[in-house]
Parts: sequence; structure tokens; C-alpha cells
Amino acid sequence: MPRKKKAPPVPVGKKIKKARTAKKFSLDHVANETGFSIEYLKEVEAGKAIPPVGALLQIARALEIDSGSLLKEPESKLQSRIKAQTKRTEDYAYATLTPGAENKHLKAFLVSVEAQQTHKGVDYHHEGEEFVYVLKGKIEVTVGEHVNKLKGGESLHFNSGIRHKLKSVSDETAELIVVIYTP
Repeated sequence: MPRKKKAPPVPVGKKIKKARTAKKFSLDHVANETGFSIEYLKEVEAGKAIPPVGALLQIARALEIDSGSLLKEPESKLQSRIKAQTKRTEDYAYATLTPGAENKHLKAFLVSVEAQQTHKGVDYHHEGEEFVYVLKGKIEVTVGEHVNKLKGGESLHFNSGIRHKLKSVSDETAELIVVIYTP
């Protein structure tokens, strides 16, 4: 008996574009609300760039939608949900650890950054706080102009309203837990 195929998940860029056009928001509006360039927002909507978690939070706030709706995919089991909600860029992947927390202020993610890689795209910032705990590997978290070097078992708590970016400085894939609080 052939297996019933599930519909493929809707790419995050398509969800963003659908929400933006449904609310009749221009790219100018979203760019002014997030600080991202129109070119970058077009790349995101076209699926050419997958924004990191912080950028997704900013875009969701600008669109006046729940950020969880951008990651949420219908699945039956928790592990399947986490696997389905894993989003990848070329060198970076994240999975929500708090499925069902769409309307909550606190969200947690399991993040993997390939060896010797940085986020693609832009630095990002979002209102609130961020906590990073390194499970394995070595990373640099640049907050403003300050570079924080962390290795497995170390953590950092910072004001996520300041532009920040993450870089792996490991010879292995770095894995970390990122907890984001947005008011």
C-alpha cells in the first residue's frame, strides 16, 4: 500500500511574503521597522536567504504576526515537530525547542553552526534579551563591537537590542542553545 505523502512545509520566505501582502505592508515599511535592506527582505521572501532567529523575530514584529507562525509546521509527535521545524541556511541550522510557544515571550532554539562559519546575511538585533549556552565547539558572539569567545559549557546573557552576530571558530560544528526573550 503506498504511503500518503505529506505536503512539503511552506518555506519561511513565502510565509513572510504572504503575511506582508495580506496586511498590505510595503517592503519600505518592513525595512523601516526592521532596519534590513529591501534587497535582503526580497532575498528572504524569495527563499534565497533564510534569516537567523533574531531576524525572524524582527520581521514578525514588523508584520504584527506571531514569530512562532513562521516556524510552525503541523506534525503529530514532538520529535517530528522539532525535526520539521529545523531551518537551514548554508552554514547554520536551528530548531525550536519550544513548539507551541507561539504567543509566549520566551522561545528556545537548538542552533548548529558549521565549523569556521558565520551567519550569512546581516547582523541582527531585536528588542529583549538573549541567552546563549554552548553545548559543543567554540563560538564568537559579537555584541556591538565587543567580541565574546565561548566554548562548550560556557554561556552569555546580553541585551539583544544591540546588533549582534554569531560565528563558529571551531574545527567542528558548534552546537548551542539560544533562549530569546522579547517583551
